[in-house]
Amino acid sequence: MRTAAQNAWPALIENPAAPGRVIVVCEHASNEFAAPFGTLGLTAAQQRTHIAWDPGALGLARALAVALESPLVTAPLSRLIYDCNRPPDAAGAMAARSEVHEIPGNRALSPADRLARVNAVYRPFHESLRALILQRLTNGPAPVLVTIHSFTPVYHGKPRAVEFGVIHDADPALASALMQAAQVLPLVTRLNEPYSAADDVTHTLRLQATPYGLANVMLELRNDLIATPKAQQVMAAQLAPVLHRAIAAVTSHPSEQQKTG
Repeated sequence: MRTAAQNAWPALIENPAAPGRVIVVCEHASNEFAAPFGTLGLTAAQQRTHIAWDPGALGLARALAVALESPLVTAPLSRLIYDCNRPPDAAGAMAARSEVHEIPGNRALSPADRLARVNAVYRPFHESLRALILQRLTNGPAPVLVTIHSFTPVYHGKPRAVEFGVIHDADPALASALMQAAQVLPLVTRLNEPYSAADDVTHTLRLQATPYGLANVMLELRNDLIATPKAQQVMAAQLAPVLHRAIAAVTSHPSEQQKTG
C-alpha cells in the first residue's frame, strides 16, 4: 500500500540555487497520467493534445530558465488530473470537459475525490513553490515570478491572430514594461490575450506573488511557434533579453530598492 507521502506529487524544481532573480514556473508542463488516477478515460492521442498540457511550454520554460540563470518549477502531472493554476473551488481545476473533449474520469468526482487530488497534487506543488519563494525572499533580493504557458492557434474553430500574450493579475507593472520592451520582437504581441485574469488564469500569480508584492507576469506563446526543441531555443533567445529589460525597468526604482534591500 502506498503511503500518504508516496501519494503526493510535489513540484519538480530544476537549478534551485541558480543565481538569477527570476523564478520560472510552468504549471502545465506535463502530460503524465500516474496511478492512482489512471488515464481518466482518455485515448493515447487525447493525452498528447493541448487538453492534457501546454505543448512546447516546458521546453521554452527550461530554455528561458537557463538563459536567465534562474530556477525552474514545474508540475509533474497532467493538468487534467489537477490544474495547478486553478484554485480548488474552480470547475477547471479538475475539468469534466476541455474544449470539445469529455474527460470521463473527472465527470462524477465526489468531494472526497476532489480533496484527495488537492492534497496529492495542488498542495504539494504550491508548497514547493512557496518554499523556494520564501528562501529567495529571506536571502534577497525579492524574486520575480514568470509563468510560462502555450495556447492553440485555433480554439473552438476560431483562429487566433495573437502570437505572444502578456497577462497580468492585480499588478500590471511588469506586464506593461514587457509590452514596451517586446516591441522589438517579430511577434504579434497583445496584452491580456488570448486570456486575462477575468478568465481565472492567473491563480499562481495571485497566490504566490501578490501576497509578497513580487513583480510577476504570465507569458502565453502560440504553440505552433514552439513546437520543436529548436523553435523553443530560438524563442527563448528572443524573449530572455526582453524580459531582462522589463524586469530591470520595474526593479530598479528607489521604492523597489528599499523594499528588496
